[in-house]
Amino acid sequence: MIRFFITLLSGIFIFPLISTADSGGTWIELPPTPIQRTESSSALVGNKIYLLGGFTPKGISKKVDVWDLKSGIWSSIVPLPRGGHHTTASVVNGKLYVIGGFDSGTWRPSNVNYEYDPQVHRWTVKTPMPTARGAHAAGVIGGKIHLIGGAHRKLFNLVNTPTHEVYDPKTDSWETLTPLPTARDHLTVSVIGKKLHAIGGRVDVDYNNNLNSHETYDTNAGIWSLHAPLPTARSGITSQVLNGLIHVFGGESEEGTFVENEAYDPSTNKWKTFNSMPSGRHGLASVVWKNQIHLLTGGPKPGGGGSDSHLIFKLN
Repeated sequence: MIRFFITLLSGIFIFPLISTADSGGTWIELPPTPIQRTESSSALVGNKIYLLGGFTPKGISKKVDVWDLKSGIWSSIVPLPRGGHHTTASVVNGKLYVIGGFDSGTWRPSNVNYEYDPQVHRWTVKTPMPTARGAHAAGVIGGKIHLIGGAHRKLFNLVNTPTHEVYDPKTDSWETLTPLPTARDHLTVSVIGKKLHAIGGRVDVDYNNNLNSHETYDTNAGIWSLHAPLPTARSGITSQVLNGLIHVFGGESEEGTFVENEAYDPSTNKWKTFNSMPSGRHGLASVVWKNQIHLLTGGPKPGGGGSDSHLIFKLN
């Protein structure tokens, strides 16, 4: 049973969606984002959530909105040097890195690498990614950003790449590592310890060909391994680690968008099902802060369209 009530958080009225199933977790609705977006990227820098780029009602955006987790207030900062969608956003040593994506309505793959320093409020162009691609995924281990999979251009078509390239912000240089065993795009990557978990995705940008693949890369051993597959094959997803479990949210297919909230337990190599999202979305952004997962924007229907949704998921 779902019940509704109003509570106060940081001076902001919010509308929780509370489940009576204690083990299933709780959903809370926060004030909406400033604009509707889908296929944007997000990152946590300090106590602020950065929401960047994506598709908006006005087209491909370079706008950057920032949610202050302490005050509960949205603001805007210096925009991206160029608009893009299906990018990645990663944080190393307090600086934000936006890498790759597509920079046009024709889905032209990009190799851009932008660094944002919140101390001086400035974007800097860094050494570009060797392989131009979008709808890839990123994970940070040991101060280096691993860029996994995605789609690049082959003649006139977008096709998958298994590319695994690593950026070191300290030296502003790139290294190519062992490729992803199952090439795919619109996947998600989460990090636990020294391992990258590459989960879900689709074949050649076609959500009629969703995958349940789950492969991990051990940065110590330098090898990929197979693990228990995602229970529901889906793409256009996002994931975050909460209490040692990797929660995978949302996605799309020709039938519609997914509400699934399935979590992987690396200690047992098994998946668990938690309370579903209040509504299905794809191309959504996410961060984790103080044992709460924030899910932002995303499309409620397959393909285009976006939302200004801002939800929290937490365990009871």
